Amino acid sequence: MSEKAYLLLADGLLIEGKAIGKKGTTGGEICFNTGMTGYQEIYTDPSYFGQIIVNTSAHIGNYGTVDAEQESSNPKISGLVVNEFSEEYSRKTAKESLQQYLVRHGIVGITDIDTRKLVRHLRNKGAMNAIISSELTPELLKSELQKVPSMDGLELASLVSTKKPYFAGDSKARFKVAALDVGIKNNILKNLASRDCYVQVFPAKTTFSEMEKWKPDGYFLTNGPGDPSVMDYAVSTVKEILKSDKPVFGICLGHQLLALAAGLSTYKMHHGHRGLNHPVKNLISGLGEMTSQNHGFVVSEKDIEKNVDVEVTHLHLNDNTIMGIRLKNKKAFSVQYHPEASPGPHDSRYLFDQFLDMIQDDLKVA
Repeated sequence: MSEKAYLLLADGLLIEGKAIGKKGTTGGEICFNTGMTGYQEIYTDPSYFGQIIVNTSAHIGNYGTVDAEQESSNPKISGLVVNEFSEEYSRKTAKESLQQYLVRHGIVGITDIDTRKLVRHLRNKGAMNAIISSELTPELLKSELQKVPSMDGLELASLVSTKKPYFAGDSKARFKVAALDVGIKNNILKNLASRDCYVQVFPAKTTFSEMEKWKPDGYFLTNGPGDPSVMDYAVSTVKEILKSDKPVFGICLGHQLLALAAGLSTYKMHHGHRGLNHPVKNLISGLGEMTSQNHGFVVSEKDIEKNVDVEVTHLHLNDNTIMGIRLKNKKAFSVQYHPEASPGPHDSRYLFDQFLDMIQDDLKVA
C-alpha cells in the first residue's frame, strides 16, 4: 500500500495519502460517520450511494468482512477515506480482508489521512464534493472534480431501488407489509419478518394501484439516498397511500417523503448526521434514545407551525432538528433515524412494534 493517492475537496484542500482498494479515480459528496464499528454495514447502506465516506474511527479493516453484515448486495459508497487501514484481520469468521473486499467491488480509497483534521474541516465548512485518485496527478484532479454532480437536487433513489418486486419473510406470516423501496436495508426486512410480517418490496416508481393489488395490511417507506425534494413520483405515491388510510411507517428518506406528502418541506443540512451515537428525545414518552443516523436532509422546522395535521414526536437533542412526526388525521408516522441499526443502539426498536400495533388495531376495526 505504498502507492500514492490524492484527495481533493471542492474548496481546494488537497491531501496526499496512500491508495487502498481498487486503483482508480472516484468522486462524490464527502461526509463523515462517527460510528466506532460497523464499517461494512456503512459501506453497503444504499443511503450512502454517491458519497465518499470518512470513517472517524482510527482503525479500519482490523476485523475483515462477513457476508451476514451486508445491508445490501454490495457496497454503495463512491469512495473511502480512513486514518489507519489494516489488511490483516483478527476475526476467525471473516471471509476476506477489507482490502480484498474493496478491490473485488471496485471501491477506490485513501489511507494515512489525518481524519481528525479532515472531519473538523468538514464540520466547519460543511459537506462538499470531493475526488480521490491513485492514478491522476493533482493538476488533473480539479477538472475531474467539476464533473461530480451536486447532491442538492440529485435523485438517486431509483438507481439503488430493486428492479423488480421480491418477497422477504414467511409467506404464512400473519401480516402483509408493502415496502416502497427507495434504498432499503436488509436489517429492516429482518425486523419486520421477526414480527410476523411477510414483506413485498416494490421498486421505487411502483404506483399505489400496483402495490394495492397485493392487498397489504400496511405500507413501509424505506431509507435511501439523494434529495427528497426532487422525488415527485414517490411523493405522489405516498399521497395515494395516505388516502387509503392504511397504516404507514417511514424511516429516514421515507420519513422525508411522508413529510413532503403531508405538505411540509425539506432542506439540505450543513454537514448532516451520520453515526451511532445521536441523542433523540421522544416528545410523547419523554424518554431519551441513543440512535443511529445517516442523513444529509431534514424536514423543515418552519413548516410545522402552520400545518395543524402534523405533530412532531421526536427531536434531536444536539440541534433540535425534527427526528419524528405523526399525522394526526391518518395512521401514519415516521422517524429520521434508524431503529433497525446493527451494529448500534437498540433503543428505538419499539417503533416496529408500534407499527405492528397500528396494523393490528386497523385490522380489528376492518
